[in-house]
Amino acid sequence: MKSGIIGTGNMGTILIEALIESKAVKASDLVIINRTYEKANRIKKRYPDIHIADEINEVGQRCQFIFICVKPFQIFPLLQEMKEVLNEEKVIISITSPISVEELENATNCQVARMIPSITNRALSGCTLLTFGKRITEENRQKLYQLVSAFSNPYEISEQYTRVASDIVSCGPAFFSYLLQRFIDGAVKQTEIPKDLAIELTNNMLIGLAKLIENNCYSLETLQEKVTVKGGITGIGIEVLKTRIGDTFDELFKETQRKFAEDRKEISEQFYNNV
Repeated sequence: MKSGIIGTGNMGTILIEALIESKAVKASDLVIINRTYEKANRIKKRYPDIHIADEINEVGQRCQFIFICVKPFQIFPLLQEMKEVLNEEKVIISITSPISVEELENATNCQVARMIPSITNRALSGCTLLTFGKRITEENRQKLYQLVSAFSNPYEISEQYTRVASDIVSCGPAFFSYLLQRFIDGAVKQTEIPKDLAIELTNNMLIGLAKLIENNCYSLETLQEKVTVKGGITGIGIEVLKTRIGDTFDELFKETQRKFAEDRKEISEQFYNNV
């Protein structure tokens, strides 16, 4: 089965790498296209068997599964351009959260799903979020599950949890990498430890922490209890975090929800006013 990738930006490229390196899809079974040809060509240099399409409709004609990895406001015009080739046998898979599967179904006659990947998929790990339209067949649902399972843990979610689940799975790595960066900067600023050593130690600590969680050695709460000795250094550090972090994460999720609502309003107007 041939699969198509429309858009080879950051997430489109990560998806291509994950599909090929997990052996979910052969490079020869991938058809890709990007507005800037050179970006697509850079991928072909790494995976020579990939085919670069000359135009959007070639992807629709040659592929059954078509992953749309472009910006939200580019999706509706793209679907209109592809209308003639998107028949009921095709499956459109959008990777953007502001567009609902219902809106995608209203704009096209084909089968529809939404897949929200994570940068962790590049390491053939982490989660991928899935939401299915009403028209998708059970066979194609299972095919998509199988593809995604090759490089991640798939989770089917309802529309109401789209944004918060995306914040955790897709945005979370950026949020926590920022915190880790500040953690390292603090260590370097307040002590004489070389930055490269602080980075190396932090990276190894994080890998070890992930393995503790992966192997179900401790819950997050139990882990804190095991490390924290009453009146000890870890306890003092935890108190600083409690005082300084405060409602930071409450505000974070509030703001991401607000931005999502803004995007949803504009996207919905684009879809419903033009269908």
